[in-house]
Amino acid sequence: MGSHRRLAPSGFNRGAGAALCVLSAAAAALGAVPASAAPGTDTRAEVDRLYQQAEKATEAYDKADERAGALRREVHDSQDRIARQQQRVNTMREALGSLAGAQYRSGGIDPTVALLFSDDPEQYLDRASLLDRIDVRRAGQLDELQAALRELAQERAEAVGKLAELERSRRAVASHKAVVERKLAKARHLLNTMPAADRAAFEHASRGDARASLPDLAGAVPPDGRAAAAIAAARSALGKPYVWGASGPSGFDCSGLMQWSYAQAGLHLPRTSQEQRYAGHQVPLSQAQPGDLVVYRSDASHVGMYVGNGQVIHAPYPGAPVRYDPVGMMPVSSVTRP
Repeated sequence: MGSHRRLAPSGFNRGAGAALCVLSAAAAALGAVPASAAPGTDTRAEVDRLYQQAEKATEAYDKADERAGALRREVHDSQDRIARQQQRVNTMREALGSLAGAQYRSGGIDPTVALLFSDDPEQYLDRASLLDRIDVRRAGQLDELQAALRELAQERAEAVGKLAELERSRRAVASHKAVVERKLAKARHLLNTMPAADRAAFEHASRGDARASLPDLAGAVPPDGRAAAAIAAARSALGKPYVWGASGPSGFDCSGLMQWSYAQAGLHLPRTSQEQRYAGHQVPLSQAQPGDLVVYRSDASHVGMYVGNGQVIHAPYPGAPVRYDPVGMMPVSSVTRP
């Protein structure tokens, strides 16, 4: 990108509640960006700024979308557990009904009177002993049923809470999707206002063939097989388009490319660049090795993969394909070794 300025830290948190707060705060901050640059301003810098803000919004969208997916799975699992628990409760009730029927059929008169009128007192005592055991068993089953009902009520209450959180997360996803689309539309509008020569130069730099001028990576040897596999996957994505919210294989946003590349190497990374920053141990930039994740800007809103000799592979921004760029293309926040 032609111009990169530091953004204020977002305070992005991995917790679901904090994620929603970040989405709201980011949306409010993004809303302050003017719809178009005034005549005479640095239009390219404004386009770059809009792309930065759209990327920040994309990372927050990715987080909300990931949370919504996790909640959908949790709700589905809860519904399965509720159905199984309800079946268990029904079975217990049927068993208790059978016991109650057996006791009713034995007669409800006082045991002493029943003994006096019994034709076979010895047989009566045997039956009475059996009924005592039935009562003990029934008492135990009643306790078990009550515990099962409490568990069922708790499961239902938790499911209601998860459904409410899922709805909030869905709204956050939709809201942030609108923010991203609005920022990208403004950037395209500004690009259309640029003089033809400037616009052509900008688009050539953005859309140029990522394989046409491969950097010299001689001697850049990955430290292990997993890093080598991740780098190979990232290289296979060179030239594929930046697609916000995408994690391959036909298009990527910045963190989606990192997640997909390492998935091909058998390692699951978190979805967002803010979380990927902590997906391993951090090392100084001077000690970066091929396969390390290079996180950019103070709000960790961009990430690329170091491939050696001062180069990274990354998905830059809409309109630019996955490509190589110098590791110092924008302020480095941290370097993480997965």
